[in-house]
Amino acid sequence: MDSIDLKQLEEVVERAVRRAIEESRSEDVKAMVDAIKALADYVKYGFQEFNRRFDEVNKRLEDHERILEELVKSVGELKVATGSLGRRWGRDLERAVLEIYRHALEERGIEPGKVEKFTYIDVDGRYYRPGAKLEMDVYIHDNKTYLIEVKSHAELEDVEWLFEKARIIEKILNRRAEKVLIVAVNIDKEALERAKQLGIDTIYGAVID
Repeated sequence: MDSIDLKQLEEVVERAVRRAIEESRSEDVKAMVDAIKALADYVKYGFQEFNRRFDEVNKRLEDHERILEELVKSVGELKVATGSLGRRWGRDLERAVLEIYRHALEERGIEPGKVEKFTYIDVDGRYYRPGAKLEMDVYIHDNKTYLIEVKSHAELEDVEWLFEKARIIEKILNRRAEKVLIVAVNIDKEALERAKQLGIDTIYGAVID
């Protein structure tokens, strides 16, 4: 009886251990499968989310590129338009500046309304350089010639070029200028000093240091 009971006990214990091991392994495998499945789902979702965001970024880049192209085109068109307007406004601005300083001009014997634009293209380079376009405001009255340069802001190089250009225009017109003037809303201090040195008369609104 004791031996039978011991043997039965051993068998029960062995079955119980084997079952416990099998159940334990089964749970481990199930847990591992669940973990792999969860990882696969996460990776799948991650790639889907990455692709979705990548598509969004790519679409934004395409939209930005399209907008940039349209902007560049618009700027180009605007430059062409403003360039044409700028040339017309430039002529109007010159007359406006002359009117602003009408009193100072009249004191020098110049009627602003009768100042004309003189343009000469030196085709063969006889007076300056081949093909050079020379422009200057000219006022002729009582057989006296006045050469005038109008600037919104006169700088040193403007004065230097005016001195040289005036000598060229005198040769073209075959006339000696009674006065060479620069009329400017603003003039740099060094430009003003240089004008005095070169004998160029100046009419201006403000001196810029």
